Amino acid sequence: MIALLLSRRLRPMDLYILDAVLAVAVGGLLCPYAALESPLHGGVREPLLVSVLVGMTLGLPLAVRRRWPVPVAIAISSISTVALVTGVIPNFAAAAPAFAIGLSFYTVAVSTATRRSMICAAGCLALVSVALVLTAGDLWSRTGAVAYAAVMIAPAWLIGWLIRERRALAARQGEHLIRQATTEERLRVARELHDVVAHTLSLIVVKAAVANHVAEADPREAGAALRVIEETGRTALTDIRRVLGVLREETSYAPAPGLDELPGLAERATIGGVDVRLDIRREEPDGAVPESVGLAVYRIVQEAVTNVVKHAAPAACRATVTVTPGEVRVEVIDDGRRPIGVIGEGHGLVGMRERVAVHGGDFRAGPRAGGGFAVTARLPYRVAA
Repeated sequence: MIALLLSRRLRPMDLYILDAVLAVAVGGLLCPYAALESPLHGGVREPLLVSVLVGMTLGLPLAVRRRWPVPVAIAISSISTVALVTGVIPNFAAAAPAFAIGLSFYTVAVSTATRRSMICAAGCLALVSVALVLTAGDLWSRTGAVAYAAVMIAPAWLIGWLIRERRALAARQGEHLIRQATTEERLRVARELHDVVAHTLSLIVVKAAVANHVAEADPREAGAALRVIEETGRTALTDIRRVLGVLREETSYAPAPGLDELPGLAERATIGGVDVRLDIRREEPDGAVPESVGLAVYRIVQEAVTNVVKHAAPAACRATVTVTPGEVRVEVIDDGRRPIGVIGEGHGLVGMRERVAVHGGDFRAGPRAGGGFAVTARLPYRVAA
C-alpha cells in the first residue's frame, strides 16, 4: 500500500485520506495505549476514559495537519506537555506523543515559511523540554530529557525544511526553463516572420516597381507583375498564418516548408530578377531529413536568395543542397555586385547563423574573392532508426 502511494503522485483527496488513517492509527491506538501505561514508581492512575481521551486528543488533530499546520503542532505539543507533567503518559512511554509531535513539525516545516516554522519549533521544543525535565529524576536524566525532546522535534523539522527547500529549488528551475523556452519560441517565431516577410516584400517591391514603370507603355506586362504580387502575397499570408498558428494549439495550418518546396522558392526568386539554378543532391531517401532541419535549410536558402534580390539583382545565383547520411550541406553563391554598406552582419545573416547553431552546425557568409557573395552551411542530423 505504501509503495503504491509513493509510486504515483498523490491527489489532494488521497492526502486527506492518508492523514485520516494516520490520525486514527495514532489517536485511536498508539497514544491511548501509551496513556494506559502505568507509572513504574507509582503516580497518577487516571480512569480509562481519561487515558483514551488524552490519546485521542494527541493523535486526531493530525487529520487536519495540512490545513492548519502551526495550530496542530502547538496543540499536540501542549497536550503532550500536560500529559507528561501530570503523569497521564509516563516518560518511558513518550515515544507515542513523540511520533505525533514529529509528524506535526514535519508538516510545519514543509508548508510554512522558514522563520515562522523555526519560531514555532523552538517554542514547542522548549515547552516539551520543560515537561520532560520536570518529570525526570536526577541531573543526568534531565539532560537526557532535553536531548530526547530535541530528538522529537529537530529531525522531523529539518527533514521537512529540506524537502521544502528542494521543492522551492525545483519550482525556480521549472520557472527558469519556462522562461527560457518562451524566449526561444519568441526568437524562433521572430526568425520565421523575418524570413517570410523579408523575402515576400522584396519580391513585391521589385514587381511593383516593374508594374509602375511599364504601366502605360505595356499594360500586359504590368498586369503580369500585379498577378505575381497577388500570388506572392497569398503565399506570404499562408506562411504567416502557419507561423502564428504555433501560438494556438487547437489550430492547424499547412506543414512547414522543407526540401521539397525549394524548387518553388527558386521559381519565385526568378521573378525578382535573379536567375536561380537549384541543384538538390540526395544521398538519403525522402523523409530521412527531420522536419526541423528541412525547414532550416529552406529558410537559409530563402534568406540567401532574398539578399541577392535586394542587394545584387540582376544576378545569377547557384544554390546547391546536398543531403548525405547525417548532415545537409547548403551553398548559395551569386555573381552580383553589392554595395560595401550591405556586406555586414544584418538580421538575415544573424537569423541564418542562429538556425544553424540550433542544430550544432557550421555557417559562413561573406564576399567571394572573384566577386559576388557566398553563403555556406552544414546542418547535422540524426538518422531515424
